[in-house]
Amino acid sequence: MVAIDLSGVRRLALTLVLGQVAVTVVVALLCLALGGARAAQSALLGGGIGALATLAMALVAFGKRRGPVSAERVLLAFYAGEALKLLVVIALFVAVLRLITVSPVAMLTAYGAGFAVYWIMLSALVRRGRVVLQQTV
Repeated sequence: MVAIDLSGVRRLALTLVLGQVAVTVVVALLCLALGGARAAQSALLGGGIGALATLAMALVAFGKRRGPVSAERVLLAFYAGEALKLLVVIALFVAVLRLITVSPVAMLTAYGAGFAVYWIMLSALVRRGRVVLQQTV
């Protein structure tokens, strides 16, 4: 049986969420300067949706398990986390678009910037060798 230690992956996932929040704030400040308060609010909402979805995924996929976990359980938890992430994104975008008047460009720009952070940070960490799943047999 192959077992995987998730403690480092959990920290990495939370670091990704913080990166998404930081980029969301930067985009919101740019939107405030260029487009006003509504654009800034829209950027915060769009980036916030992405960060909350990533946080939900991380909590489900890499939750409070102690010690090594079987590869099968990791895979199932990851799929469940990704499914929850998709549902959170859809539900929050529907709610925001129905309840609040937003600037769609600002909202989608911040969401896209947060999404880009997710992949850029992961690829940078993989290239540096900081993302490694340790296996114990």
